[in-house]
Amino acid sequence: MAGNMQKMEWNEKLALLAEDRAASCLTDTKSTLHDASPFHHIGWNTRLSTHGVLSFSDVIGSWFEEGRDYLYQSGQCRRNATCQHYTQLVWATSSHVGCAKQFCPREGGLWELFVCAYGPGGNWEVNGWLVVPYKTGLSCSFCTSSMSGCFRLWDHVGGLCETPRNPCRMSCGQHGRLNISSCKCRCEPGFTGRFCQVRCSVQCVHGHYKEEECSCQCDVGYGGAECAEKRQFPFHSCDVRIDGECFMVSPEADTYYGAKSHCQERGGVLAQIHNQKVQDILAFYLCQLEGRSNEVTNSDFETRNFWIGLTYKPLKDSFRWDTGEIAGLSSFRWDTGEIAGFSSFAFGQPDNQGFGNCVELQASSAFNWNDQRCKTRNRYICQYAPEHIARWERGR
Repeated sequence: MAGNMQKMEWNEKLALLAEDRAASCLTDTKSTLHDASPFHHIGWNTRLSTHGVLSFSDVIGSWFEEGRDYLYQSGQCRRNATCQHYTQLVWATSSHVGCAKQFCPREGGLWELFVCAYGPGGNWEVNGWLVVPYKTGLSCSFCTSSMSGCFRLWDHVGGLCETPRNPCRMSCGQHGRLNISSCKCRCEPGFTGRFCQVRCSVQCVHGHYKEEECSCQCDVGYGGAECAEKRQFPFHSCDVRIDGECFMVSPEADTYYGAKSHCQERGGVLAQIHNQKVQDILAFYLCQLEGRSNEVTNSDFETRNFWIGLTYKPLKDSFRWDTGEIAGLSSFRWDTGEIAGFSSFAFGQPDNQGFGNCVELQASSAFNWNDQRCKTRNRYICQYAPEHIARWERGR
């Protein structure tokens, strides 16, 4: 049983993309990026058949039947078998689909091409491992906070993660005002934190001041609390490479701001996760890491979790999509200052237990996100852009 399987919704934009792909009569299933789509990555399933032989139900059934040859424990397909249609079909975090079919003349006969586009797509690979399509567990046990409702199936056995409806249950204290429509606090000048409970000030030398979190974002080549220390950017061997970005898992533990400083000193930032592909790959890699003996230089970490570069920073104004819908992550920002447009919070999170203003990948929730006290000692993940490594190599 899958613990994080999301409810699938029909999407007209994906259906139009599937129609375009079908009209080309090309059977390539490689995942591609489409600027016209609301999804960062799109997955594809295609099937070419002689005209009149198969219905769309038959085609989807054939994709599902590939599951008989899929070995979940190893993440591999049986030898001489095909499973990628099945794994995309059951990819837990693919929440939208659009399909189309097209008549295609080939080799003197008439064929039909069946196409389905999935968003976000799946079928990712990291360091030679195939990422498993879903996390095993009780149904809805690993739903993220953005999908923390549970849609029960007709047989009353399983369920699917779906979007919840949560009311505001919070107070902004003496130094803030609650925005009822967004359930966020607007803080007075000089105060920050989820409940406007933190007073702060700091000065930066080689960097810019980030009022929301009372810290500095250092320029490349500088580190320290006030970005006053010149740093050498060291060479790294990446643990994971995703779309050209280098991700390294720390062997030591530190507080959130200590981890942030360590990444900055080495020319990087705490990891940023902007789409489902990066989340799926990092979560899978960390799960594999748990099952292997990995080098850890100290053992003073309090949890098996990992810091990423996301913190709670209330904004002065609420952000809304063009549809009028409030952007629920508008008070979470990456360390670069960018508002978090993607979320993978675990079920019931963020819950602000112990004033948890910093975000970690939580091992007990399949490495979905959790808000945690910033002084907790966790391991962490640093991220390095290709240009930073190239800049260091030129100056070496």
